[in-house]
Amino acid sequence: MRTVEYEDTLPGGRHWSMLVRRGVNLTLSDVQGGGNLGMLLYNPGNPLERLNLPDSLKCQHTFKITAGHCLYSDMGRVFCSVVQDDVGWHDAASGTCNKALVERKWGTTTYQDLRNDVIRNGRDNFLIELAKYGLGKRDLAANMNWFSRVDVSTDGVMQLADDNSEPGAAVTLRFEMDTLVIMHSCPHPLRTAASYPRQPIKFHLSLAEPLTDDDVCLLSRDENRRGLINTQLYALGNG
Repeated sequence: MRTVEYEDTLPGGRHWSMLVRRGVNLTLSDVQGGGNLGMLLYNPGNPLERLNLPDSLKCQHTFKITAGHCLYSDMGRVFCSVVQDDVGWHDAASGTCNKALVERKWGTTTYQDLRNDVIRNGRDNFLIELAKYGLGKRDLAANMNWFSRVDVSTDGVMQLADDNSEPGAAVTLRFEMDTLVIMHSCPHPLRTAASYPRQPIKFHLSLAEPLTDDDVCLLSRDENRRGLINTQLYALGNG
């Protein structure tokens, strides 16, 4: 394990963004259990290149994301690889909560009344962070929901699984290219609770170990081998 270079905690219902360099691990930890972290990924050198979850799922023949899987851009490159996971299932199909959904479930609040405890929604939190980089509504894409699991019944109804993530559960992402990471800690859109959930998510950054021939993501799918080679070519200026 490499030394942690930076760590912080994102309180429940908040938003954050950062540029994560190639060769850096981002470890996310569900502090209390039952948390959710929404995430979008962009190429800072060309923000038109962004996370493509439909392709990520399709090329790896999966409905969930866990260790051994990669998150692909719409250019067929790998933003990051999931190299460690305590949870086993992270949702890549349900999107994020918006203002109407949150107000319907937990009511309307104002900043003037509650200050930093105002109830926030994932879509607006994404847009706040995207605006810092000159991006907006047209740049939104399907997002990851870390620590959340969604089950689908035989008649197609999607339901959020209870207790999918235990307190302290962590997932580590190794970044294969420089990536703009946009995230929020708002509740999953399928979450039901009497009061607005505010589970914090801890994150820390560390230097990643070099990619080796026995890497879990490299071996899990032939598609990942091609995607990682494509990403290495891009880093060399030939992609």
